[in-house]
Amino acid sequence: MTKITKRTVDGLQPQAGRDVFAWDAELRGFGIRVKPSGVKTYLIQYRNAEGRTRRLVLGQHGVLAPEQAREFARQKLAAAARGEDPSAERHAAREGMTVAEVCDWYLEQARAGRILGRKRKPIKASTLDSDESRIDSHIKPLIGSRTARGLTLRDIEAMQADIMEGKSAKGRKGRGGRTTGGAGVAGRTVGTLRSILGHALRLELIERNPAAGVRQVAGNQKKRRLSEEELQLLGRTMRECEEEGEHPTGLAAIRLLLLTGFRRMEALALERAWINTRRSYVSFPDTKGGEQVRAIGKAAVACITEQMRVSMGWPYLFPADWGEGHFVGVVRVLDRVCARAGLTQVTPHTLRHTFASVAGDLNFSELTIKGLLGHAPRGVTQGYVHLDVALVVAADQVAARMAELLDGPRAKTAKTKRGTTRRGFAKAA
Repeated sequence: MTKITKRTVDGLQPQAGRDVFAWDAELRGFGIRVKPSGVKTYLIQYRNAEGRTRRLVLGQHGVLAPEQAREFARQKLAAAARGEDPSAERHAAREGMTVAEVCDWYLEQARAGRILGRKRKPIKASTLDSDESRIDSHIKPLIGSRTARGLTLRDIEAMQADIMEGKSAKGRKGRGGRTTGGAGVAGRTVGTLRSILGHALRLELIERNPAAGVRQVAGNQKKRRLSEEELQLLGRTMRECEEEGEHPTGLAAIRLLLLTGFRRMEALALERAWINTRRSYVSFPDTKGGEQVRAIGKAAVACITEQMRVSMGWPYLFPADWGEGHFVGVVRVLDRVCARAGLTQVTPHTLRHTFASVAGDLNFSELTIKGLLGHAPRGVTQGYVHLDVALVVAADQVAARMAELLDGPRAKTAKTKRGTTRRGFAKAA
């Protein structure tokens, strides 16, 4: 036996077919277990008042540091010495945990960084916000009062059907004013619940995952793209809206989305420090696919350069109307512009899909298009970062075609009406 430290824990190796245990030399009863899968878990072993040997899992290595686990173990072993039975108490508590309580546990632990996602990193705040919305809107109203122990696969698939039928629909503030359910929402909610229960099982909060094997309904794929005629119409309408005082930041954001294929929040939260206009790329520290460098074309560089001038003095390319954050109202501006143009079912994702479709029209390969969008498989994006010329040329051609369709046969001598943004910046000439 030796003292459990980070070095000793890191040195422990799994063995096929059996668990490996290592016990601490200083705190009797404190140890660590290594599963054949390689998962390392801190635990204590003690005898209860009846003389029976009990084990209690404290937490997973990586979530708990050795010294944190040691202090936790000291507290639990002291309780056992007083005649208490920490393992039995936890088991009794878990027996009666409701689905709502498990969901609350997940949100609390994940927001504290104690639950790691698939990439072995803390789960992103934006992901947790989406999870919380599905929990509050659908999971809790439909099955929140059920005990996790008594939940069945049938219950979960029934919840999915209820969401599809709109039984958990309710009024809400914000865009749309009402959440109505549907296949996409139902499938994503079941996926969220399955993930939550999976974390609870892995960390031994529950004894089984009732969502294992659930048939998750497939959502409708978003295939809407703007045709060349619709892009020309959208461009004309944007110019008309600009003349009539539509939000200039929103219009600029729409244009950048079309010229780059960026995701909505990638564009809106874009910081000046991430942009290299000279070499035509944006270096995102964190995206849906992790850290990425994304090539942009000359037309996109021109759009960004003008917006950098307009937003001078602010860290974000698209600063908020009030406060220190970034602009978030692009959906409302896009809705107003499209309503005026008579275009339906247009979302920021439609603009991204249109960019990809135009790249396909220009006969770029699927791999190149994935690189432009940040969809490339592991290794490909980094290869393209250094390949630069090929991907920047592709981005340049796609952005140029998009700009050509949006701008149309505009007279070179035409002058754009000068004005100010909502924050008082000089508006683009």
